Parts: sequence; structure tokens; C-alpha cells
Amino acid sequence: MHPEVFAAFDRICAEVQICGPVLEIGAVAEPSTLLNLPALARALPRVGINLKGDARAGGAVILRGSANAMSMFASATFAAVLCNATLEHDGRFWLTLAEINRVAAPGALVAIGVPGYAVPPPSRLRQAGELVRRLTPFAPTLQGRIGRWLAGTPTLGLHGCPLDYYRFSEEAVRSAFLAGCRDVRSLTILDPPRIIGWGRRADD
Repeated sequence: MHPEVFAAFDRICAEVQICGPVLEIGAVAEPSTLLNLPALARALPRVGINLKGDARAGGAVILRGSANAMSMFASATFAAVLCNATLEHDGRFWLTLAEINRVAAPGALVAIGVPGYAVPPPSRLRQAGELVRRLTPFAPTLQGRIGRWLAGTPTLGLHGCPLDYYRFSEEAVRSAFLAGCRDVRSLTILDPPRIIGWGRRADD
């Protein structure tokens, strides 16, 4: 996990001051697992789930299972549910989102990070505009090529685990992933972008 992503999740969790049980979807037995966030030092128990499972990460246990159907956890169990760099590898991520909503207690923090895409920053648009202005008189076909380049957006390259299906917009994270949450916020960091959205599960 990129250190900037780890630090962003830590800031998000520190705002909430979580003391109850925490679940990480897609947890790995590495120091950078979200279960090791300093802001979660008082959160117990800390539990992870992934398809390999049966591991430990510091004081946390990682169980084997699919986040599409987490029958091992009762509804409204967790004070926080965290997920990063996992949903793009989940062919049926909407099932995982439904399970996250089910196992999160009312008022629980739900924080999800995914690779995304974003509108090119203004600096990129200015650079492209200047390039068009300088080169168009010499090569008119460049204008169309640069226009197509501007219509694209940077995304994180394909990576294993073993499959990689999706990239998401910030609107998808805020409106679809965190449906059923209140006080929803999001941020986009790094380039190519990683989008982190978070909110509190609405009271029933």
C-alpha cells in the first residue's frame, strides 16, 4: 500500500476515534495492512478477511472467506469497516458493498479506497492548450490527436491479485459505494488517482 494512502486512512480513522471492533475487507498480513493503523490502537478486536486468510497481522487476525457473503459475521457487528485496493479485483463488488452495509453497526465508519480516474488537472489542460497553440499551424492533425488525449484520463495500470476488473469515479464512490451512509466525504490522491470515500452508516 502506498504510504500516502495509509496515512489518509489513518487521518480518517483518527477523526472518528474508533474503540469497537474493526473489519478490513481484503486485509493482508503485512505491516501496511489497515488493521495496523495507529488510529486503531484502541479498537478491538481487529479482524480481516480475504480469500487466503488464516493469518495474523500484529494483534489482528485475518480470516479466510469471500467478502461477497460474510456469514461468519452477524449484522451490525463492526464500529468500522475498511476496504482499500480490493473492489477493483472483486468481480461482484456490489455483493461486497451490500455485506459491508450489513455488518457495519449504525453510526459505524465505512471507508473505501479504489483506483479511479479523474478530470485532467487544470495544469495539464493549460499545457495541452499551449501545445495546440504552438503546433497547430505546423501540423493541423495534431489538434485532433491532442483533443483525444485530453478526452482521456490517467488510471492505475492493471495489476494482479489475480484479476483486475474495474476503475471507479469519485461519484461512484460517494453515491453508490456509500449509499446508506451519512456525512459522506471523499478525496482523490496520487497520480494515477486513488479515491478514498468515507461516511457513517446511517441509523436504522
